[in-house]
Amino acid sequence: MNYDLEMEKQIENIEEGTPILLHACCAPCSSACLERLANYFRITIFYYNPNITEEEEYNKRLNEIKNFIKVFKTKYEIKLIEGNYDPNEFFNISQGLEDEPERGRRCFKCYKLRLEETARIADEYNFKYFCTTLTLSPHKNSNWVNEIGSELDMKYNSTYLYSDFKKKERYKRSIELSREYNLYRQDYCGCIYSKKERKGE
Repeated sequence: MNYDLEMEKQIENIEEGTPILLHACCAPCSSACLERLANYFRITIFYYNPNITEEEEYNKRLNEIKNFIKVFKTKYEIKLIEGNYDPNEFFNISQGLEDEPERGRRCFKCYKLRLEETARIADEYNFKYFCTTLTLSPHKNSNWVNEIGSELDMKYNSTYLYSDFKKKERYKRSIELSREYNLYRQDYCGCIYSKKERKGE
């Protein structure tokens, strides 16, 4: 399925200014996603990332998003909700998968953990739609992310907005925006396993 095309079809039928809860992993990935959605939705970012092992790194990424949305001009004000930060939530779903490579089964469970909480919060606070920035990265499996989102769409009242944000060179655009706004770009996903793999340990 062309998930970018599916998103365009959904956007065609929405009322402008519809509220959406956008799960975000970091400011650089958020940048091009916000640029794509901001003319159509009233966006609230949901920063929920228990996969980030180190609290210092977690806070650095959170503060970078907060600072970015203060200066990034959009049609509607962008708000932010911080989710619960407990790395044990990630370690619990990763048990037995510690040696999986990036983009393996551990990542699938991590996507599901974060998307399910996004869908739950979207439902609780009556957001019409929910979505995630995870599909921007070429290192993430967009098919998995969208399959999970589609399943959650049937479980919760909020509607999942399909996406493949990396399409049409939006990943490249995120790099350009990161340079323009001097954003901190981390070189690993966030968990200790991705950090070790990046270092070749």
